[in-house]
Amino acid sequence: MTTPCYPPAEQPLFSLGQVLATPGALAKLQQLGLSPLTLIQRHVHGDWGCVPIDDAEQNRWALNNGARLLSSYQLAADTRVWVITEADRSATTLLLPEEY
Repeated sequence: MTTPCYPPAEQPLFSLGQVLATPGALAKLQQLGLSPLTLIQRHVHGDWGCVPIDDAEQNRWALNNGARLLSSYQLAADTRVWVITEADRSATTLLLPEEY
C-alpha cells in the first residue's frame, strides 16, 4: 500500500546538502520534459510521492531524528524516480530504482 500525496509544507523541512543526479535519472527526466528541480522541491517540502506507508512514517520520524529520507515519484507507466537525502543531510540524489 502507498501513501496518498500530502499537501507540501510551505517551507523546506530539511537541508538537501549537495544535490546529485545519476545519468539515468537525468536522461529519463529530459525524455519526459521534466525538471529535476520539480522533484527536489517536492521532496524537500515533504511530498514523498508514492511510498509505502511505512516509508512515509519513517520519513516523518527521520525529519526529527536525522535518518535517511526517501521519496518515490511515478512519472510515467514505466518510469519511477527516487530522491534520497542522506541521514547526515550531506547529499540528496535523484536516481532510478534500478541504479540503487
